[in-house]
Formats: sequence, C-alpha cells, structure tokens
Amino acid sequence: MSKIDDVRNAMVASMKAGDKARKETLSSLLAALKNKAIDKREDLTEAEEVQVVLKEIKQTKETLEMTPADRTEIIEECRARIAVLEEFAPKMMGEEEIKSIITSVLSEMGLDHPTAKDKGKIMKELMPKVKGKADGKLVNELVSTFFE
Repeated sequence: MSKIDDVRNAMVASMKAGDKARKETLSSLLAALKNKAIDKREDLTEAEEVQVVLKEIKQTKETLEMTPADRTEIIEECRARIAVLEEFAPKMMGEEEIKSIITSVLSEMGLDHPTAKDKGKIMKELMPKVKGKADGKLVNELVSTFFE
C-alpha cells in the first residue's frame, strides 16, 4: 500500500473520530503527495514519498523556529502537526548510528585526521548514505566534531 493510501485511510479515521486538527494535517500531506505525483506524471516511489513527508516536517519545523514565543497557539499547532507527520516518516538514525557511518566513510576515504578543507568531500560521500534517514543539520554538526 502506498503512502497516499495510508494517509487517506488515516484521514478518514480522523474525520470519523472528529479530530479536526489531525484531519487538516493529513489533508495537507495528502495534497502534497498528490501534487508531487501529478508533477511527476506517474506514481511516486517509496523514496519520493518519504522526501515529501520529510519536506513537510522540515517546513513545519522552520515555521516553529520563526514563530515568536508569545504565539503559543501557533507553537502548539506546529508541534501537533509535526507529531502527526512523523507517524508517516521513516525512523530517523540516532547520533551513534550517524557517527559510525561517518567513521566508515572516513576510513573508506583514507582520512585519519580530517580537516575543515575535507568537509565538502566527506559530505559528498556521506549524504547519499544517510539521505532520508537522518537530519542534515545533525549530520553536519556531527561531521564537524571529527575535525581537529
């Protein structure tokens, strides 16, 4: 079953339960998935569906970061929205998993003592291995800890 079907079924369930906020979040996610499929003019692959979900989460997190602290209703809405969207996102890697992948990439590249100049090369090798499985900001921060 595709993500579109999963989201549609969850949306129907939330409508029956009378959960308006959840239904609205699922509705916007369903629209984003359908729009991506329309743009592509064929069904989305699982990886493309995951990208759409992660993009929605990222946009909501950016909204949350830019919201003033006194706008509690928007902050709560964003947090609830992120919680619903994360149900459809793949489980993200933890710091330890990312560090082990960074270590393996460094050994593959033969870099015992990487410098800041090597960061671009490291990221180029690393990102395809963690794309869609780890937060890019976290990966960037963890790579920086390996520099001397």
